[in-house]
Amino acid sequence: METVVQILVSGLTLGAMYAASTIGLSLVWGAMGVLNMAHGALLTIGGYASYSAVLHVGLPWYLGLPAAMIVSFVVGLLIYHIIFRFMYRHPAFETNVIIATVGLAIFLEQVTLLIYGAYPFLQPFSIEEGFFVSGVFVRFQNVVILVLAVATMLLVAALLSRTRMGRAIRATALNREAAQLMGVNVGRVFAQVMGIAGVVAAISGVMLSSITTLAPTMGYDPMLKAFIICVIAGLGNVPGALIAAFILGLFEAVVQFAVGVRFGFPALLLLVIIALIWRPYGVFGRRQVRRV
Repeated sequence: METVVQILVSGLTLGAMYAASTIGLSLVWGAMGVLNMAHGALLTIGGYASYSAVLHVGLPWYLGLPAAMIVSFVVGLLIYHIIFRFMYRHPAFETNVIIATVGLAIFLEQVTLLIYGAYPFLQPFSIEEGFFVSGVFVRFQNVVILVLAVATMLLVAALLSRTRMGRAIRATALNREAAQLMGVNVGRVFAQVMGIAGVVAAISGVMLSSITTLAPTMGYDPMLKAFIICVIAGLGNVPGALIAAFILGLFEAVVQFAVGVRFGFPALLLLVIIALIWRPYGVFGRRQVRRV
């Protein structure tokens, strides 16, 4: 029983962090059809913004997360206005954005390195107390991470399905040209999507750094795993990505417990290869048929 509880706690925590990292990336791909390579940098900015709000500004630790969400929201809007706004009408929009956001991610990493240095910091948004379940100590921080991830998923789902902005985002994702003909301001939709992605990235960055440490390169690993989850689920499929995130989190926890931590990521990549051989368009994706 102790082993099962330990695997469940570890797997659900990993799945929650993966899900939070994946929501923003999948949302940008689904609405805009592009891969934002600076998504990991948004996670890092969110983590450091929470740290600075508490340690440097003097806010209470529980206000670190809202501060990080505001900062990453603004950075997401800036990314749209500086990069995306001038590219989305170009035929090579998808390729140009990948190249531009790779450069932006490197730039933001270097800026973070210059400001904070390479030495890792502890995230003040953390709760050390906990409780025991079948002899296994579970930190309240793990519960907070799970609750925050689920709440983020529900809020994003409600935003997309029950608001006018969400309908505009879904219409743009379905057919950008048709949405424009129906009066949807595509530029505004793209700005809103980047802002939402920034907020979600901040939540993910704070959660991740609360159980590890803050570092300028902390966004690489969640960015890579978020991309893997998006590919497995089907690019742009937000609900499928969330389900895949928890499945892969539990799978990685089982592998780490059974054969060692260093085998977790290789096993994850092997599972991706098998999944894509089985369903090249994603486990939760749909096959597209084009008639010519």
